[in-house]
Amino acid sequence: MFTAQAILADPSVAPESGSITARFMLPDHSEHAARVCDLSLEGASFLTDVVPLIGVPVVAYIGDLGRIEAVVGPAIEGGFSLQFSITGARLERLQLRIKMVLDANKGIGVALRRHIRTTHGDSLSRIRLPDGRTYPCEVLDISVSSAAIKTEVIPSLGTFLMLGRMKGRVVRYLDNGVAIEFVKQLDSYQLQNMGDELKG
Repeated sequence: MFTAQAILADPSVAPESGSITARFMLPDHSEHAARVCDLSLEGASFLTDVVPLIGVPVVAYIGDLGRIEAVVGPAIEGGFSLQFSITGARLERLQLRIKMVLDANKGIGVALRRHIRTTHGDSLSRIRLPDGRTYPCEVLDISVSSAAIKTEVIPSLGTFLMLGRMKGRVVRYLDNGVAIEFVKQLDSYQLQNMGDELKG
């Protein structure tokens, strides 16, 4: 399961619940209710009374995300984990929907990290410092609110810079670069056109 994790917020669930409603269908076509206590770009964890065997294919329905094909993973306390079995463009569309729903419902629910993060296929970009100097960088992961970049030039904490077309501020040092918090959260258009946003 992808290491970047967040609990998806849903308007139909009270904020203090920290989870959302879901259901899943087993190969025998029986359906069972569940709560999502953990969600990532590649899978989820369900709290439920019915715990299928590892490897069993299921069809999951998670909040507003709709029908998702998945495979049962290891059991957890009170339920089980699952991994999305879709690939390619279908998986990319699902990941985009997850990020968009999180952005639309920010502030509702409990998050392990502020926003879900993902890698991006076109990860090469450039940073531009306040004095106009530009340097190549590699985007390690990115969310609607922040990004981690690999770069040989390490600006000071608090430095405002441009990552492609996106303005951010250096908030943390990494082993091979810096973490940037965006001045304004990315919108759905920017997420859909991330390649252009990174190229600047």
